Amino acid sequence: MSIVLHPPRYAYRVATQIRLTELSHGAGCACKLPAGSLSQVLAGLPAAARPPQLLVGNESLDDAAVWRVSDELAVVTTIDFFTPLVDDPHTFGRIAATNAISDIYAMGATPAFALNVVAFPKALPMELLGEILRGGAEVAEAAGVAIAGGHSIDDPEPKYGMAVTGFAHPDRIWTNTGGRPGHVLVLSKRIGTGIVATAIKREQAEATVVEAAVESMTTLNDRAAAQLREVAPSAVTDVTGFGLVGHARELAAGSGTEARLRMEAVPLLPGVRELAESGVVPGGTRTNLEAADAYATFGEHLDEVERLIACDAQTSGGLLAAVSPSGAERLGWPVVGELVGGAPGTVLVD
Repeated sequence: MSIVLHPPRYAYRVATQIRLTELSHGAGCACKLPAGSLSQVLAGLPAAARPPQLLVGNESLDDAAVWRVSDELAVVTTIDFFTPLVDDPHTFGRIAATNAISDIYAMGATPAFALNVVAFPKALPMELLGEILRGGAEVAEAAGVAIAGGHSIDDPEPKYGMAVTGFAHPDRIWTNTGGRPGHVLVLSKRIGTGIVATAIKREQAEATVVEAAVESMTTLNDRAAAQLREVAPSAVTDVTGFGLVGHARELAAGSGTEARLRMEAVPLLPGVRELAESGVVPGGTRTNLEAADAYATFGEHLDEVERLIACDAQTSGGLLAAVSPSGAERLGWPVVGELVGGAPGTVLVD
């Protein structure tokens, strides 16, 4: 079954007979290395001196690094890139850029400029790469981000993303370490993009399902960040490759709390449950669920499909934040859980 979202753009793909997802072993953020494997590697590295200017490094698995320049200014920088999760190169570029810029918003900063990160097979038409970069440039322009350069290599598997730099006041940085017991967890976007991306790769997704997922993945988190700023969140992250449960675990670990998630309150993209029930699940999502055995407890009433959805590897997901109950009421986002006193870094999914 072929999928047509925007006929002029997808006609370009049909004309070249190239499906980007056929060149990809994974899909978007689902191609991340497992969090457990990364932790083992990082633990084996020698401890480096930490300059006082480094406000946020890799110790808390936060979304970006933060460097204090002065009492009034901090530089926030991040990098993110991945393999294609849609066939249309222009849409792929838009999704990858939106995803990369999201980490800056998750830190409470304003993005300013970016460098393109490109891996592309030199045997493919360069017009395809041009479409990818055009999509990224459109999103950057919408976010007020200047693309100042980049780096490219020849690679049989296409990859695209950005290194993004932003700025913030040092005292107004958001991290994933400040959550407090009694604060509730709110989420700005629906989940399920990993499952939909796998359906696209297998050509099993209905056009309306793909349209909803693409709309979500190409929606910048700038508005969500602005809304969140009004309620003074205690901890913030964005939900990407480690899934809702994995990123809730990082927030809980950084905050020294236990996270409790209520699956019935988690908003899902259209068609996600049906696709998961039919076995359309990315390998990265299954890896996330396996990793969750070490820190998460699932209610007995939750079947495997619900557990997989809770761990679905997201691309360009929403902001997950800990806020006061009154702040959540003002915000109006879905309340998907809460932080409680308990074993730090554990998650109860009920």
